[in-house]
Amino acid sequence: MDYIQTQIGEHHIRLENVPESLMKLFLRSYPFYDDPENEPDIVILIEEGYGVPFVDYEVSIKKESDKISFCRADYLIESDRYYKNARIFVHDELALKHALISLYSSYIAYHNWGLLLHSSCVIDNGKAHIFAGHSGAGKSTAARLSYPRTLLSDEATIVKITSDEVTVYNSPFRSEQEPTDLAGCYSLSSIQVLVQALHNQRLRVRKPNGLLELMDKVFYWPHSSEETGNLLGLLNILVNRVPVYELHFQYNNKFWELIS
Repeated sequence: MDYIQTQIGEHHIRLENVPESLMKLFLRSYPFYDDPENEPDIVILIEEGYGVPFVDYEVSIKKESDKISFCRADYLIESDRYYKNARIFVHDELALKHALISLYSSYIAYHNWGLLLHSSCVIDNGKAHIFAGHSGAGKSTAARLSYPRTLLSDEATIVKITSDEVTVYNSPFRSEQEPTDLAGCYSLSSIQVLVQALHNQRLRVRKPNGLLELMDKVFYWPHSSEETGNLLGLLNILVNRVPVYELHFQYNNKFWELIS
C-alpha cells in the first residue's frame, strides 16, 4: 500500500510504504481517513527487515544539527529535529508499535503539546482517571477491573497539557484491549500511581512528590537539556492542575469506591 492516513490525539499522521505484513497493526488499532487537502503533522516512511526480535527496552540516541535517530535492537528511527518527517526501520509489528510510541512521544513533548504516560486510563461519569506504573504494576489489571467503564488506554495515555486544562484522548497504543472508535477528548480528573497491596487505600501525594513519581512514567528518552526542560515544565503544569494519588489496591474493583 502506498500510504495510509490516521489520527493520534489531535495530530494527523501520514504513513507511507506500509508493508502488507505490518498492516494488521493499523487495521486493528488506528482510525483511517482520507483527506488529501489536510496537511499531515507527521509523515513517516516505514521499512521492514531491520535488526532482530525484541531484546530489551534500551534505546540509544544520536543527535546532529538537523537530524536525530533512536536505535533499539529491533527498530531504528531517523527523524528531522522537529519530529515531523521520519523513516522507521523495523523488525516486526511489536517493533513498529514501540517505534511509533517513541516518535509520537518525542513529537508532542518537543512541541509542548503534552505527554505520553505509561498508564491505563478509564472514563467514569464523563471524567477520565489515569492509573500509572511500570510494567507489572497493575495498569492492565486496573483497566480490566474497571469494566464496564470506557477504556481510553491500557498502556500509553495521550495527555494534552495547557495552562487552562488537561485532557486525554483515545489511544491506539495498546497492550491487550483493542481501542474503540471513541472520538474527542475528556477532562482528566485524577492520576493514580499504583501500588499492589492487601487492602485498598488512596493517599494524596504532594505536588513535588507527584512530579517525581511521574517523571519515569513518561515515554521519553532524554537527549538534550532543552527537551528535558520542556518535559519538566509540562509535568509541573500537570501536577498543579490534576491531583496525584498513591492507590494501594487489591485485585478487585472495590478501589473505585475510593475514586468515584
